[in-house]
Amino acid sequence: MGTTRREFLAGAAGLVAAMAAGGCASMSSARPLPKLAYVGCYTSKQRNGRGEGIAVHRIDAATGAWTQQQLVKTADNPSWLTLDRSKRFLYAAHGDGEVVTAFRVDEATGQLGALGTQDAKGRNGVRLGVDATNRFVICANYSSGTVAVLPIQADGSLGPLTDLAALPGKPGPHRTEQASSHPHDVVFDPRDRFIVVPDKGLDATFVFSLDAASGKLVPAASPPAASRPGAGPRHAAYHPAKPYAYVLNELDSTITTYRFDGERGALTPLQVITTLPSSFTGNNTTSEIVVAASGRFVYASNRGHDSLAIFAVDDSSGTLSPVGWEPTQGKTPRFFAIEPSGSVLYAANMDSDTIVAFRVDAGSGKLTPTGQIIKTGSPSSIVFR
Repeated sequence: MGTTRREFLAGAAGLVAAMAAGGCASMSSARPLPKLAYVGCYTSKQRNGRGEGIAVHRIDAATGAWTQQQLVKTADNPSWLTLDRSKRFLYAAHGDGEVVTAFRVDEATGQLGALGTQDAKGRNGVRLGVDATNRFVICANYSSGTVAVLPIQADGSLGPLTDLAALPGKPGPHRTEQASSHPHDVVFDPRDRFIVVPDKGLDATFVFSLDAASGKLVPAASPPAASRPGAGPRHAAYHPAKPYAYVLNELDSTITTYRFDGERGALTPLQVITTLPSSFTGNNTTSEIVVAASGRFVYASNRGHDSLAIFAVDDSSGTLSPVGWEPTQGKTPRFFAIEPSGSVLYAANMDSDTIVAFRVDAGSGKLTPTGQIIKTGSPSSIVFR
C-alpha cells in the first residue's frame, strides 16, 4: 500500500506551507498521536455476552487513565481484534460468526470507520494475523477446522479469500472439546517467515509459510508438532531473540517449550510445565500467553484459578521455571496484553466485565496491581496503538 501520487503532492504542498510558516520549528511542534486501546468483546446471549461492540479508549500519557472515545456497536461478538502493520486499519474476527470486518483508523483521533466485511468461508473466527508484506489477513476458523487467507485491498478493505487450508489429523481424546480440528491461533515467527497454528482439537501445532505472490499457505517440510493427548494446544508465542517458541495447552493447563528451527520451521519439544501451583485442586483451562519483550519472562492466564502465571526463561536452554502466580482480581481472564512500553499488563476478566492493570517489574517479572480497573462488558481482546 504505497503512497499515491495525489498523497505525495498533497504532502509536498503541506511541507512547503510548513516551511513558509516557520520551517522545521513549526513542524516539530506537531502534536504526537494519541495513545489508544481498542477492546473487543462478546455480545451475544449464546455466549452470555454483556458487551456492546468495539470500544476505543484514549490512554492518558501521564496518568495511564483510560477514557472511552468511541463505541462501534455490533451484535456479532467482535471477539478478536488486530491492527495491520501500518496501524492504519483494524480487523475484527467474530466469535461464532463467518466474516472478518475491516475498519479504517483515523490517524489523528484513532476512531474507526467501517470498511465492510468479507466471508472467511468458515465458522467462529478466533484469531487473526497480518503478514509481513501487509497484504494478507490470516484467520483461524475454530469451528470449521480451516485457516483462511484474505487479501488486503488498497483502501484497507478485504477481498475474497485466496486460500482455505484444512488441517488434517486425528482428534484428541476429549469427547466434547476435541471432536474435530479446532485451529486457535495465528502467530508469525520473529523473522516473519513462518506461521504457527496450534490446533486444540487435533493435539498438534501446524507450521506454514505464506506465498505472498499467490496468497497460498504452504505447509512446512517438517510434520506438525504433536502434543500430549488431550493437551489441547491453544495459543503460541515466540522468544524475541532466541530460537524458542512456547505453546499454551488449554485443556491440561501446561506450556510446551519448543526449539524452533527458523530455516525449516520445525518445532522440537524441550519441556512441558504446568501453569498451576501444586496446591490448586480445582478445574482450570488456560487462555493467553505472552513473552516479555526482554525475553526474560513468560506469562500465561488461567481460567478457574483466575491468575496470571509468571515464568522465568533460562537464557541458555529456553526452558521455564515458575516465579509465581498473581490473581487477576476477576473471573475468567480470557485475554491479557502488555502495553508497548512493557511497564503495564492489562488482564481482561471476561466474566467480571473488567480490565485490571498491573505494574510489571522488569527485574523480577512480578506483577503488582496498580488499582486501575476499567469497566467494560465481556472483554476478550485488547490492541494498542
